[in-house]
Formats: sequence, C-alpha cells, structure tokens
Amino acid sequence: MVKGKRDGLLIAGGGLSGCLAALAMAKARPEVPILLVEEGESFGGSHLWSFFDADVEDEDRWIIDPLVGHKWEGYYVAFPEHSRKLKAGYNSIRSVDLDKLVRETLRPDQYRLGTKIAAVRENELLLLGGEKIRADGAIDARGSANLSMLDLGWQKFVGREYRFAEPHKVDRPVIMDATVDQSEGYRFVYCLPFSETRMLVEDTYYSDTPELDAGAIGQRIDAYVAKRRWKAAEVEREESGVLPVAMGGDFGAFWRVGGARVAKFGLRGGFFHPTTGYTLPDAVRTASMLVKQRDFNGADLHNTFERESAGLWKKRDFYRTLNTMLFRAASPPERYKVLERFYRLDPALIARFYAGQSTMLDRMRILSGKPPVPVGKAVSALKQRAK
Repeated sequence: MVKGKRDGLLIAGGGLSGCLAALAMAKARPEVPILLVEEGESFGGSHLWSFFDADVEDEDRWIIDPLVGHKWEGYYVAFPEHSRKLKAGYNSIRSVDLDKLVRETLRPDQYRLGTKIAAVRENELLLLGGEKIRADGAIDARGSANLSMLDLGWQKFVGREYRFAEPHKVDRPVIMDATVDQSEGYRFVYCLPFSETRMLVEDTYYSDTPELDAGAIGQRIDAYVAKRRWKAAEVEREESGVLPVAMGGDFGAFWRVGGARVAKFGLRGGFFHPTTGYTLPDAVRTASMLVKQRDFNGADLHNTFERESAGLWKKRDFYRTLNTMLFRAASPPERYKVLERFYRLDPALIARFYAGQSTMLDRMRILSGKPPVPVGKAVSALKQRAK
C-alpha cells in the first residue's frame, strides 16, 4: 500500500485493539489490502491482558485464542470478612506474543513500525514529516484521546513479574486480595501464577485522580511479597497503567474530539468496560464486526462504529451508576464493602457483570439487600433512565 493508492484499510495504532483488527482481517478477509501503522518499535507495548471465558463470545474465540499463553479454570477473591474460590475459565495474553503473532501473520508490506502519525482522517493517514497514505478507509486505534468530556474515576496499578527462589504455592489467580490497607480507597492485590516460581504481583487501587506514583506502589508490592514470605530472586518485568472508570459525561463530544468522522477502536472510541476500564472484550467484538463489513469506506466505517459505541454507552448506564455509588456515596475506607458484598453473589451473575451482559434481574440483585451504601437514589436514577 504505497502513496497514492486508494483501496484497502488503514489501521493507526498497534496496541491490542489495532492488532486484533489487523489479525482478524488478515485471516478472514485476506483479499482486502491492509496497513497497520505503529509508532513504537514493537506491537502491544509492554503489557499483559487477561479475560474470563465469558467475556468473549464462542463464535469470536478464533480471534483471541491463538494469543492465550496461560489459562486457569478458577480463581480466588479475598476480603476482610469474606474469601471465596470461584470456578471460571481465566486467560492471559502477553504483549510479546501479540507482537510475535502480528509479525508472523502479516506480510512486511502490511505493517510499519517506528512510524509517527500526525493525524488520522476517514481515508488517510498523515505521517509526521508530511507523508500521506490513502485508502478506502481508516481506523484510529491509537489509545485514549481527550477524556475531559467524561466524568471519570480511575483504576491505577503497578505490576511486577517475579521469579521466586522457592515455590510460591499459589495454584490459581487471585483476582482480588482486598485484605490490604483500605484507608486511601478501594485497593487490592492481583496475583497471576505462571509457574511454581513465577508470578505477576500487581497492586491496584481506585482513585479520584489519574496521577500515578509508581515508586510508592512498588514499595507496597515489595511489602506484600515480604508479608507473604515469598523469596524473590529477581523482578523480570514491570508494568503500570491508569484505566478510566466511567460515571457520566457527554459521550458525543468525547467521540468527536477523538477525531471527527473517523472510525475509532479501543479507548479512543469509548470501547471499554465502564467499571474495570478493560478493553479486550470490546477489542475482540469490534474486530469481529470489522471483518463482516461489506466494504471499507471511511464514512461507512465511522457511522458503523460510532453507532456501536454510542449504543454500548447507553446500554452500560447501569455500570456507571454503580461506579458513582462506589466513588461518591461510599467513603474511601468503606468502598471495599461494596465489592465484598458483590462477591457473595451467584458466580454466573459475576461472570455476566464482567462481560458487560448483566440482565435486569442481575441489576436488581446487585442493588438489593442491605448494602453498605444507600441505593435509593441509584435505583430511582435507573428507573428514570430506563424511561
């Protein structure tokens, strides 16, 4: 796809959403010319993504299964007054494996690394330096744009992958260990055991601001490892992130500021779970939608995915209401009780919640009983929005 050529599809951004879109197109629509452009020197950055089996439709597993490096059949959660073992398929993907698969699947003429993008238009990429690449249509998957139009809280984390000198004796993921200090707000430690001596230990907390003090959180991870008496030989890898937790805002303005009349994937397009901030399930879904398009005209792509994103925003209003309760109705030291009560519910309900597929009965069950925060106003708000 050289300068001046006007057929095919351009994908800006080689993160998770852009790469899954390119991989799906290469496999299901090989007749369509594609070009994946990433400014970094590898695809996917330095990340690890995880998901439950229920997060992805069975018909779409072909998109994500080749990337799964580890899989477990259950997980643990722990709170000050409640611990539980749940059965559910849980999977993890490494960015190094994403990078490897993209390079193996796409031909050299189908991707460009180390290429900075100045602007994305509906059928064109403008590169830093002035070069233009044109096609039938373009998708912008370069990560989040301006988020100021949205009312957000934040989920912040630092993770360290350890190689321990002795077996850690953790047999499956610990999705939430909230027995740690809760004075600053809801906080938990997340552990993924990759082998008897290797494990990711991640300190995560919900906050009103996006600033991340990686050094301070790293000290908390060291303290947690010491408390568990795990003898660390070395830290093999470290990652950090700040994910949006949506409570409200002007979604139309958010979409437009990310690039008017341009199709957008991932965080840039609002394709994320409002409570967890995770993009993987939506990235698989949008990749599946993309390969089913009859043509790849930029205006049509924009209309299709703007409509999809706006529909998801409306459909997920319930999760934003819960987020508002968590951030605004509960005091920081009490926020963990919201999640502690949630994890006493039916495992199938919990799975549907993470998949963004909560039923009306699920919503009623989550809001019922005697929760630690008032829900009357939240219930009224849900009824009003349903009208």
